[in-house]
Amino acid sequence: MKKIIIGTIIGIVIVFLLQYFFQKKEENTQITENSTLIQQEIKNVGKLVVTEGYFSEVITYQDAKKYLNNWISFDKKALIVVNAEATISYDLHQLRYEIDPALKVVRLLHIPQEELKIYPKIQYYNLEESSFNPFTAEDHNKIQQKVTQLINKKIEQSSFRSNAQNQLLSELSRILILTHSMGWRLEYTNTPIERESDLLLQLKK
Repeated sequence: MKKIIIGTIIGIVIVFLLQYFFQKKEENTQITENSTLIQQEIKNVGKLVVTEGYFSEVITYQDAKKYLNNWISFDKKALIVVNAEATISYDLHQLRYEIDPALKVVRLLHIPQEELKIYPKIQYYNLEESSFNPFTAEDHNKIQQKVTQLINKKIEQSSFRSNAQNQLLSELSRILILTHSMGWRLEYTNTPIERESDLLLQLKK
């Protein structure tokens, strides 16, 4: 009778050990599959995100050279129409991250900064100049600088930057949705990301 009881206990222990082993193996397999799936999604996100915008401006450029106590003046001026294309891009190939399978955490370590580029097309109208005060390369450089300043100001007053940031957020949210759907956590700079608004807040810092 004693041998039967001991045998039964050993059998139960073996069953529990086998069950634990197979459950552990299945869990480890699932974690590995999840890690692979997350890595693949991050690779899909890793691309160049570009937002385009178009801006226009009309400016008047004037300059005068005066002589003999301002009695004689040689003027030059032009009406300038500017049509500019601007782009804001995020190179998500530069996104850095780490995956912690033990804690089921994906940590975003670095999100690349935006890169703003402006491509102005400048057209001159009603150009007037004097042979004693012609338009020079220096004038064109001044006009280029002024145009860039004005377009930058228009960009800051528009929703262009926020539109670009929303496009970036849309890409990064794919990682957030996937991690949460699998019961994992997403962090950025050691801050838990529970929803899109958390991620947006971190991007604005």
